[in-house]
Amino acid sequence: MKRVNIIILSFLFFGICNSIFSQNDKDSPRDGEGIHSFLKRNNRIGNNYYEQFLELNKNKLGKRNTLLKGVTYTLPSISKGNKEDQLSKKSNNKESSPIYIEPLFGSAYEQYTIKSNKLKGACFYLSSGHGGPDPGAIGKVDGYSLHEHEYAYDITLRLARCLQEEGATVHIIIQDTQDGIRDDRYLSNSDRATCMGETIPLNQLKRLEQRSNKINDLARKTKEKYKRAVFIHLDSRSQKKQLDVFFYYAKNSSGGKKLAKTMQETFASHYDKHQPNRGFTGTVSMRELYVLTNTTPVGIYAELGNIQNSFDQRRFLDPNNRQALANWMCRGFIKDYDNWKKGR
Repeated sequence: MKRVNIIILSFLFFGICNSIFSQNDKDSPRDGEGIHSFLKRNNRIGNNYYEQFLELNKNKLGKRNTLLKGVTYTLPSISKGNKEDQLSKKSNNKESSPIYIEPLFGSAYEQYTIKSNKLKGACFYLSSGHGGPDPGAIGKVDGYSLHEHEYAYDITLRLARCLQEEGATVHIIIQDTQDGIRDDRYLSNSDRATCMGETIPLNQLKRLEQRSNKINDLARKTKEKYKRAVFIHLDSRSQKKQLDVFFYYAKNSSGGKKLAKTMQETFASHYDKHQPNRGFTGTVSMRELYVLTNTTPVGIYAELGNIQNSFDQRRFLDPNNRQALANWMCRGFIKDYDNWKKGR
């Protein structure tokens, strides 16, 4: 009789454990939740979890990989381990990775860990377009105004976090101490942004001169030899004009041209992977823009789409798409850095 009881208890125990494991491996999104915030709530943080989630749930997602209300999604397994987890363990001799804090990322994202050394020895100066008294281009959708600076700033912060996770040194030139990374579709506009604490002038030329001087000052003090200035904008054209991401580089800048082409190739490869029938028409060209010609580090100017166009607006409204833009740019920088090291 005792043996029978033991067997029954064993089945009950394993049944309960299996039930708990299953609950932990599946969940439904809350209202307004995107994939990244959904995974973060379930303790799956990092690009590898994101890619695994897309693969596990490719037949359950809405357009542009949006989460559907009331749908139960399969979560990537933590127990099997991810590349990012393994890197953390190896780099810290089986101790947990140190946690770093960047308040500019906001309370939900301020904590991050260095997951690889792919960008160790690289330094970036990230400048989101406009800010302060200048909201930049303004689009309209669903009764909301979309301000260029707010979306460019959110993507810039996401890119900064990605670069730091890969071991880079990052300087965020235009800053808003209150906004942080936001997972909202509609980002409210404010004039709080500063140039690293300095009030942004109303005059356009003085604004451009201020951020260019700030980058040059920092570059003079930077010990890293690989330095890249990054300017992130959203374009404004007629509503009918749909645009892919395109990149500018400065005249006579061979490094800028190589970087821009690497970015173009990186984006094209990701579009081929995620939207194989779509194609990618993003361009690379030289332009004599003030911030490119007046900053000493190799620079790139990214236009991420047309804020007036309804199709391009999807690229900015969904926080998952804003994160994807940051992820892909980060991978482009990793490739460019590798090419730079090989050519030294």
